[in-house]
Amino acid sequence: MRPVRIGVQVQPQHGSYAAIRDAAARVEDAGFDILFNWDHFFPLFGDADGSHFECWTMLGAWAEQTSNVEIGALVTCNSYRNPQLLADMARTVDHISDGRLILGMGSGWFERDYDEFGYEFGTAGGRLDALRDAMPLIESRLAKGIPAPQRDIPILIGGGGEKKTLRIVARHADIWHGFGAPSQIEHKLNVLRSWCEREGTDFDSIEVSVGMFKPDEDLERADEYYALGVRQFTFGVDGPDFDLSKALPWLAWRDSMNG
Repeated sequence: MRPVRIGVQVQPQHGSYAAIRDAAARVEDAGFDILFNWDHFFPLFGDADGSHFECWTMLGAWAEQTSNVEIGALVTCNSYRNPQLLADMARTVDHISDGRLILGMGSGWFERDYDEFGYEFGTAGGRLDALRDAMPLIESRLAKGIPAPQRDIPILIGGGGEKKTLRIVARHADIWHGFGAPSQIEHKLNVLRSWCEREGTDFDSIEVSVGMFKPDEDLERADEYYALGVRQFTFGVDGPDFDLSKALPWLAWRDSMNG
């Protein structure tokens, strides 16, 4: 049976890198399973021009800093890097971390990133098509890299679009990451199951991950999510303090569910 895992997204905004480094250490020391950041160039909330740091440079640093916790982006924006370059970056970080990388992927959505860094924003459908086309290139390059990755790097794909995103999940993902109340997650999983049937994918092979926004309240519904098959739960912490206190009670619940 797949175990429950608890992740923390250390949002790389509104704090010094020293504070982010400390937060990463505290995530690992507390016993969380996964340490995520995100792939943006500017803060998503709070002061729009506040401090912010780049995703994959940080993952390389975390790969050296940590020893046990898995690491990854929640999620990498497909638009910002050549897919084959990204695959080789992932392979390298996988080796630096001794096989602890999760390759989180998404199509991108934050228009300011695109405008200020010179990427074409286009349409949501066009960005999803680009992600669809990039995934085989990423998988092919990972298979060609020398030395090969330490493990088959798990691919996480985020998003709940029912016509395109969940089909990409069915084709390529080891982990699906979504958001919403249990009833919403149940609906999305039914759609994903349908896509898995069409694509010839074993639905049960995909780990289900959900982002939690209110740790105290969400813990009261944890058993509902678990009954639906959710096994990965992730919480965001923001600078300057990156306070983990509200997520800590989830570790006891995880341990009770995992026996």
